[in-house]
Amino acid sequence: MEKPAAAYYHLPGLFEFYELYRRFLPLYREHREYFYDWCAIGSIYGAPAGCIWGGGRISYGGAAAREVLALLREYGISGRLTFSNSLLRAEHLADPQCNALCEQFAKAGSVPNGVIVHSDLLADYLQQRWPELYLVSSTTKVLTDFAQLRQELAKPQFRYVVPDFRLNPALEQLRTLPPEQKAKVEFLCNECCWFGCTERKRCYAVSYTHLRAHETDSYLVCRLLLEKKKKQNSEPTRQAKITYDVSC
Repeated sequence: MEKPAAAYYHLPGLFEFYELYRRFLPLYREHREYFYDWCAIGSIYGAPAGCIWGGGRISYGGAAAREVLALLREYGISGRLTFSNSLLRAEHLADPQCNALCEQFAKAGSVPNGVIVHSDLLADYLQQRWPELYLVSSTTKVLTDFAQLRQELAKPQFRYVVPDFRLNPALEQLRTLPPEQKAKVEFLCNECCWFGCTERKRCYAVSYTHLRAHETDSYLVCRLLLEKKKKQNSEPTRQAKITYDVSC
């Protein structure tokens, strides 16, 4: 009998890395001896390129939703749509592409799918339209204070909450949480941002601004590089810090 997993990993690139997962998941199922027996796949997350509700990140390629959902069903894995845009307005809720994706994911099968969300406006909308989809409070909220984390964990609309990675070492405080709240906490373990970064929340917001302007990927890259260069020229004493923060 297989032991229950002690750690569940949530893997990125649901749409971008479809071909990789199409080859990896059969290996994962058929040769469990290649993998640690204390871990398992909790979900695979992502969003297609160009989604206005999406994470604001540039991505290339990607499979169709029906292909992605068929793969998730075959292996009994939960899919999570990364809809963590923090700058959404009410008019964006009618976006046909994002609504169609939620409809497909909500009706996908026996394993529940979810949505990683930042905007309270979007969270309320999703809860009303598709109660079948569970909600995950995004790490893009940058919850660095433990009191903030407690407040977020107390919100019934979220099944899971991902605090900022800088709360990961707060083990003594995490132990004080009641069992039902401990079960809601998920950790971001592979963050590449500098631990002392003070611009993290602003960086997330900057990455979403192109969605409002409907910029293409190439124009977005050019504009962000220009903004970065302007700040470097205007504040030469902070050049090293700005270079790092903008790219984190």
